[in-house]
Amino acid sequence: MSFSPSRVLVTGATGFVGRHLTAALRAAFPAAELVPASRAGEAGGDPAVRAFDLMDVAGVAQLVADVRPDACVHLAAAAAVAESFADPDAAWWANVDGTRALAAAVMRHAPECRLLHVSSGEVYGLSFNGGAPLDEAATLRPANPYAAAKAAADLALGEMALRGLRVVRLRPLNHVGPGQSARFAVAAFARQIARIEAGAQPPVVRTGALDRQRDFLDVRDVCDAYVSALERADALPAGTVLNIASGRLRRLGDVLADMLRIAGVRAEVEQEQAALRPTDLAATACSAEAARAALGWAPRRDWDATLAETIDSWRAAVRA
Repeated sequence: MSFSPSRVLVTGATGFVGRHLTAALRAAFPAAELVPASRAGEAGGDPAVRAFDLMDVAGVAQLVADVRPDACVHLAAAAAVAESFADPDAAWWANVDGTRALAAAVMRHAPECRLLHVSSGEVYGLSFNGGAPLDEAATLRPANPYAAAKAAADLALGEMALRGLRVVRLRPLNHVGPGQSARFAVAAFARQIARIEAGAQPPVVRTGALDRQRDFLDVRDVCDAYVSALERADALPAGTVLNIASGRLRRLGDVLADMLRIAGVRAEVEQEQAALRPTDLAATACSAEAARAALGWAPRRDWDATLAETIDSWRAAVRA
């Protein structure tokens, strides 16, 4: 029998993934009370959004004590790899200490709560250099501060599962779609294309490394996986780890070429040395067979449609 939550706490609810996830949760669990939580100043004036700051341990505990959720999806994080190089401490404080504080509060104030922790495929890091798609048993060898912090949090929650935390750890690979920040490659391409169309910049797209290969997912497919994990939470052992991946690698240069084709834009491409990462990986391939078996999940959205919608969302943002 599937689990149907009555009160769902979503951290990071006003972020890129959070906005798509709250819509998916409302559709999947219409009778549930949805409690979105986000940092002050990110709620857009919505009084329904509760204050949530990963750096405020006491505030995190108070929120969980007030809400007493029977399900929690933990999205909130310091999520940009490039920013983690600039400020590693912020990545560790938010992604490790904040996550541990949330999990401890759940164990104390809502011990029956099913916690979905959104980790990252980045935790495998240098293990990707072996070439074969990695399953959940692969060694964690993070190659940047963001990934290291995510790996530490992942391991901490695995240990807490042994002490009663009802947690499922999800490791998604790159996800894209409408509404994503230009801090991330595909959205950065879309923003520049929209600006070129609008005459706001010359017909030149500036990029980082284009020879890298990544497994990309539509954010809405990722959210479908999270909903499926909640629905099956009672059938998943505490501490379960699941990769969320499409199983297909795409070269960043080919993605940019596809986006220029879809938009009908002609532009030169210039690679910028400053945009290159010191420990970037050539390719990141994961197996999601465990998620397919446990959740009945597989990505289903058309790739060209995802790119077109991402470009359209940036066209609207540029016009605004």
